[in-house]
Amino acid sequence: MNDVTRKWVLLAVRVFLTLAFAAAGLAKLAGVQMLVDEFALIGVGQWFRYVTGIIEVGAAVLIWLPGYTAYAAALMVCVAVGALIAHAFILGMATSAGAILLGVLALLMLYTNRAQLRR
Repeated sequence: MNDVTRKWVLLAVRVFLTLAFAAAGLAKLAGVQMLVDEFALIGVGQWFRYVTGIIEVGAAVLIWLPGYTAYAAALMVCVAVGALIAHAFILGMATSAGAILLGVLALLMLYTNRAQLRR
């Protein structure tokens, strides 16, 4: 893949991650009933829905700040892993495709910006 194509692909991934995590986080913070019900089923309390929403929205903003893309991607990977665990053990794997996709894309973003973690 040439540098121009790579640049555009990574930009598209960043935009997609931003939209997905911002939408998910804002929905959690707004108290969308489906998410309230999911977090009730998970059993850790609604406070965790708020914490997760704040992390998701924060990561969606942080991914655009120069020098912080890798940190945002790492947060996104953690959220995706947590979602996969919740889906695997509580909610059912049939609904985990989104978490898998977001986790893989966040890992790609983390890998391509890994030099930021060495500073």
